[in-house]
Amino acid sequence: MTVPRLSLSKLHFPITALGPGRRIGIWFQGCSIRCAGCMSRDTWSFSRAGEPVETVVARITPWLAEADGVTISGGEPFDQPEGLLALLAGLRQSFDGDVLAYSGYAFGVLEAAHGRALSLIDALISEPFVEALPTDRPIRGSANQRLHLLTALGAERFAGLDTARAGSLDLVSGADGSVWIAGVPRRGDLHRLSHILATRGIRLATSAGRMGGAS
Repeated sequence: MTVPRLSLSKLHFPITALGPGRRIGIWFQGCSIRCAGCMSRDTWSFSRAGEPVETVVARITPWLAEADGVTISGGEPFDQPEGLLALLAGLRQSFDGDVLAYSGYAFGVLEAAHGRALSLIDALISEPFVEALPTDRPIRGSANQRLHLLTALGAERFAGLDTARAGSLDLVSGADGSVWIAGVPRRGDLHRLSHILATRGIRLATSAGRMGGAS
């Protein structure tokens, strides 16, 4: 029997800009959708490498007792369906917080092909990022993206985010000394942050090579 594996870009705790409370952020590596203007092009390329899902669950287990939720982003999580399903099942065995997932696929596509995974997710952001459709709603990169409340817990925790305005960003210091941004910037946020950092001699760049895009 093949052991499900995951190719990941990042794991981090805590994240506060991608859902309510203190959250574990899990970023998948690899995306076939590749939306124009995406600020996370470093997560597009697929890797033959990866690690067993049970190893990923073991890595995040020390955070579970402190976390309010888990946010799964990418990359495109549903491009690794077996690994995603195994990860969700592992989380449900040991975690009673909420799970939010991002996908650039249309909701109808996910319903048809990934019903089992959706049954283990509390809230979902679907649809591709469209650079020409800005939005001021939190945790969404463009106005066409939809927030789906899939469980009672999802409705309880995320309903307010369907009408709220603005959002926030996390500035994260990596173990390797790097500094990166987690969250979905509003249009102009990265330009403003870049200007502030430039006055302190720090250059800000995205993996797209310019300011803008989605998370």
